[in-house]
Amino acid sequence: MVAAATTTTGAHIEVRNVGHWFQLPTGVLQVLDGIDLTVQPGEFVALLGPSGCGKSTLLRLVAGLEPATTGSITQDSERIARPDPSRIVVFQDPTLYPWRNVWDNVALGLQARGLLKTQRSRVDDALRLVGLSDFAKSFPHQLSGGMAQRVALARALVNDPQLLVLDEPLGKLDSLTRIAMQSELVNLWQRAGFSALLVTHDVEEALFLANRVIVLSDRPARITAQLDVDLPYPRHRGHPRLAELRHEALRHLGLDATW
Repeated sequence: MVAAATTTTGAHIEVRNVGHWFQLPTGVLQVLDGIDLTVQPGEFVALLGPSGCGKSTLLRLVAGLEPATTGSITQDSERIARPDPSRIVVFQDPTLYPWRNVWDNVALGLQARGLLKTQRSRVDDALRLVGLSDFAKSFPHQLSGGMAQRVALARALVNDPQLLVLDEPLGKLDSLTRIAMQSELVNLWQRAGFSALLVTHDVEEALFLANRVIVLSDRPARITAQLDVDLPYPRHRGHPRLAELRHEALRHLGLDATW
């Protein structure tokens, strides 16, 4: 079930038969093998898999940060060949500039594109969306980890992306902040209507956030399972269906023996 947004502006992503290799001093390393994946407009898709299997590499290819060795990746039927403001990556580290206050950090994308003079209100709107209007003049060292990550999300949202590419964006937060931020991320996604592609090592996080969870094998990554999370939002972590899906995901990852 794709959550209904006021306006769905999300990208339609098609990954077709994608393989990828790295040239290392010791030889060629294959990290992806025959990946086929579709992200529907406004859909939230999560990728799960063993550490080092190629999940983050797949995100980089979808974001246009590098080309796939083989296969094709398209956004709304146009081949992805380079980075584009319609696809924004949010990393595990907020990577805020310490000499710029919160407002100026969020404004970076508009400033780089020469749009800040005419679209300053978008910065205020993005800060309001993530609940940081009162911290616009604060500096990164004055923020908690969760607040800093909300600044990073605002910096992404100010560009009005069609696709948010999320590479373990909550991975360094403490457990309580991470739980709170998961709910905030769902709310942002529902309100803004973008498509989302998330990499996480947290099975419960993937199931709490996503419409679909894609399970990848060890390197070179292949898709081994797809789990449809057939629960409405907001979700409740104690729901028995989430427990069933967690066990199924762990089984595909070879980790169900301890559950």
